[in-house]
Amino acid sequence: MTTFTNTLKNRRSIYHLGRNVSLSNTELEALIKEAIKESPTAFNAQSTRAVILFGDAHEKLWEITEEALRPLTPAEAFPNTQQKLAGFKNGYGTVLFFKDTDIVKGLQEQFELYADNFPDWSEQSNGIATANTWVSLVDQGLGANLQHYNPVIDEAVAKEWNIPANWKLRSQLVFGSVESPAGEKEYMNDEDRFRVFS
Repeated sequence: MTTFTNTLKNRRSIYHLGRNVSLSNTELEALIKEAIKESPTAFNAQSTRAVILFGDAHEKLWEITEEALRPLTPAEAFPNTQQKLAGFKNGYGTVLFFKDTDIVKGLQEQFELYADNFPDWSEQSNGIATANTWVSLVDQGLGANLQHYNPVIDEAVAKEWNIPANWKLRSQLVFGSVESPAGEKEYMNDEDRFRVFS
């Protein structure tokens, strides 16, 4: 196994996150930006956008999420929801991943033959950027988990951080120190998942 594949194996969904992080915010910002910038995109579209939240801004996101979910969650189930969100809030930071829809529309107009594909290709590049960011954080000894509270929180997030209307929220990557490791991972049989020809 290479160092890279070992890091991939260590990339797990860590839900018990903390704030025992040795990297500075400046170092984390540079790491996250580099991971996204070096991620491939179809037609070099670079349609992924990111908002990095630390400290009070990170906590505010999960307060916004709690308030957005309160009217949508049965009262008897809400304490469990609150506990889950508190776990995210206990992390060190969150990266909000967005898709720039203006970039996608512009490419659709410029390359009509591939117009139907550009939304999918943008999602794929966003996923690659998200995964690369996650693996980069793991490489530095941090843990993370990926959440999808969009579109429930979209409007409040846009208002809070003055997000352009053409940025569509796709996911929220919560990160911090690993306070409890993930359990064993189960893999489906290779025979059911892969086909190899030569």
